[in-house]
Order: sequence, then structure tokens, then C-alpha cells
Amino acid sequence: MKIITGNANPKLAKEIAEHCFATLVPAKVSTFADGESSVEFNENIRGEDVFIVQSTATPVNDSLMELLIMIDAARRSSASRITAVIPYFGYARQDRKSASRTPITAKLVANLLVTAGADRILTMDLHAGQIQGFFDIPVDDLTSRVVFAKDIKRSIGIVDDPEVNQQGTVFVSPDAGGVVRARKFADMFNGDIAIVDKMRPEAGKSEVMNLIGDVKGKHAILVDDIVDSGGTLCNAAKAIMDQGALSVRAYITHGVLSDDACQKVEKSVLDELVVTDSITDRCPKNCKKTRQVSVAPLFGEAMRRVTNEESVSSLFV
Repeated sequence: MKIITGNANPKLAKEIAEHCFATLVPAKVSTFADGESSVEFNENIRGEDVFIVQSTATPVNDSLMELLIMIDAARRSSASRITAVIPYFGYARQDRKSASRTPITAKLVANLLVTAGADRILTMDLHAGQIQGFFDIPVDDLTSRVVFAKDIKRSIGIVDDPEVNQQGTVFVSPDAGGVVRARKFADMFNGDIAIVDKMRPEAGKSEVMNLIGDVKGKHAILVDDIVDSGGTLCNAAKAIMDQGALSVRAYITHGVLSDDACQKVEKSVLDELVVTDSITDRCPKNCKKTRQVSVAPLFGEAMRRVTNEESVSSLFV
């Protein structure tokens, strides 16, 4: 096994390598004066099982281009198999035509990765599960649910014993599309679910309209895959508290947190926002309500199983 990283999230890549009892392949991933990306591996990877760790997060296009070039470099260096490890899969929200004369960019990115030479994709909590079908190569879509469940038990003190009815906890989906995710969390803790019904008047803005479900006198936990501007999240939290919840916190896989999202969270009624380290921490140190949990052990174990030709399904089923 050989592990390579670009510039998107080297800290996570290093932690994954440590979990696999490996070291990162020395590589020079830099930028020319005109902005072109340059890649050079300083170690022989001929015949090796290569894993390239790179989230396609901000700057999205630079991160994606780096990943494509690293895959091509590995292929031309005679790697036996190339797995693109993409903890956060950028462009996943563009998975269908939202209007006339618009692209399906997630499919385009899938084509680019396959054409560059990737043999396998390892990612986590794709925004839309059907994106797996955009690829003609194997895709393992891991879930952060197990990682979050451990943190919830430690932080909140609830248990996942199905014999215990968690009447005091309700898992909330911020929109109708995330109901399945909320239900899976609720099943783990034998809890209830609720749904925030919202209307989005224009891109990047949201207005919470209604809350479906009972949260009064309960501790609410919002679960979602992406937090970007933070508007939907903060409005949902306010709607939940307005309905009599005792507290509200959020567990969201990918912390894109663009612009002033961290400041919005700080000023909101949220007790805390917990995200994974799939994306480099984007919040200033004075943001006390936001924290990260590591998914390095999850990815490290998945990569070990892929290398040893073992089943990976138990990590995301």
C-alpha cells in the first residue's frame, strides 16, 4: 500500500497513513507561476496498490485538477491499482438538471476521474447516492454515522440499546431529502424523528416554514451531509427551539462552511455543530460552537480492507 496526498487535506491523509502503519509517499504537488498544477512523486510506486487522498473542497477546481493530475502521474508510474480517496466529493450537489440548459457536473467529474485512470473510488456520505451509478468502476460510499454515534453517546450520554426507549431525544432532518438519514440515526438509538419543511426563495437563502414532528421537551439532534452557508441549519435550529425543544445540536458530515457560516453558527441557538475532518477546519479558533471529529480511522480501515481484498460493506451498510 502506498498513500499519496495533495494539498486539500494533508493532515487527514497523514492521520490515515498512521492508522495504516504507513508513511505518505514523498511528493511535490505545487503550482507554476501561471497557476498550472505540477505533480512529482519522489518514490517508486511501480506495481503498488496506490491510494490518493484528496477532498475536492475549496478551492474546488484546484483540488479537483490536482487529483486528476496525481491519478495520471500514478498511472504513468505503473501503479497496479489506483484508488481515489475523496472524503468530500465536490460537485455532488449538481447531480441532475435543475433547469433547462444546465449541466450534470457530478457525472462530468465521474467521467474525468475514470478517464484519468482511477480504478476505484472511496468516498463518504455522497450528497446523492445515485452518483455511484455515474461511475463504471467500483465506488465505496462510507458513512459517518458510526463515527457520529460514538460521539453522541460520549457527549450526550444516550445509549443505542434497542431495549431502551430514548423518549428524550429526537433526530431532525433539515429537509425532506434527509429523512432516511435521520431515520437511520433514530433506529440506532431507538429515538424519534422530525422534519423541517422549508422554502428556499433563491439560491443560497432559505426560510424555515414548518416543523413536522414532536420536539417539545426533547433534546434535538439535526443530522445532514453538508453545511455550506449555514442559513438552513441556523433557521432550522431556531424553528426547533421555538417548538419547545430543550436543546438543539447538529451533526453534519461535511463542513463546507463558506463565507460567514461559522459566525452564523456562533450567533445561533445551536448548542454546538459537529462536523468531520473530511474538509480542513475552516472556522476561526474563536468559534467555540464548532468542532471536528476524525474519520481517519474509518478511511484507514476501509483502505486496509481494500488492499487485503476484504469486505468493506460493514463500514457503510
